[in-house]
Amino acid sequence: MLIKEKMDRINALARKCKSEGLTDEEKAEQKILREEYLVKFREHFKGHLENIKFVDNIDDDNCKNNKN
Repeated sequence: MLIKEKMDRINALARKCKSEGLTDEEKAEQKILREEYLVKFREHFKGHLENIKFVDNIDDDNCKNNKN
């Protein structure tokens, strides 16, 4: 994911946007940081999805044994 300083800056800009608004420069910075965040998030999420393994044809006895 992103480094802590960038995440802190994203959050600071979001708070400022809600309380007093952002300048054009801050809006541009926020847009760049959000895009970078989304790229990293998607990479991380895709990595998790690629590691998911599906299991087919589990019989009922096996499922009952795993619940105990």
